[in-house]
Amino acid sequence: MARDYRMKERARALDETRDRIVRITMALHDEQGVAATSFVDVARRAGVGPATVYRHFPTAGALVMACGAHVWAEMQPPVPEAAPTVFAGIAGRERRLLRLVEEVDAFYRRGELRLAKAAADRQRVPELDGFLNAVESGVAALAREAVRGEELAEPAIDAAVALTDFAVWQRLQRLDLEPSAYCSLMVRLLEAALGER
Repeated sequence: MARDYRMKERARALDETRDRIVRITMALHDEQGVAATSFVDVARRAGVGPATVYRHFPTAGALVMACGAHVWAEMQPPVPEAAPTVFAGIAGRERRLLRLVEEVDAFYRRGELRLAKAAADRQRVPELDGFLNAVESGVAALAREAVRGEELAEPAIDAAVALTDFAVWQRLQRLDLEPSAYCSLMVRLLEAALGER
């Protein structure tokens, strides 16, 4: 009985250490970027030796993936299979485009810092590229679902998808528009990209 208790306590302590390493790594990623964060940085901040970090995460990629799972849960990015439900009961292109803009804007606001950090290190950290590809697939699925059923040329749809990109959103935030003005501008831009009905 005492042995079982000690084993459960040890497992709990290992889980707590692992969780602390992930939380601290996420904070370091937020502060200095993913590629700039080393195992030594993580170990120092977590109050453990680098070997402890390596025991839990044998590669930097494994640690990035563990952080990514937490970030995904926090940011709640759009996923392709859920796109139809976002537009359920919404008729008319303008109303559907407005819903698209609101949905994408809310997501980018939730994830702005981490999306920017991931984008900055995308070429240096393969796991970030995979993460951002999944995010971009979800956003593209929303854009395509917003105009489903319309007879549109593929280049027009691609242009609308491009307008929902995070980099475009970031650039437009510099205009410092009120939310309603931003939404109105984006709907007009999307309408122009899609062309005549």
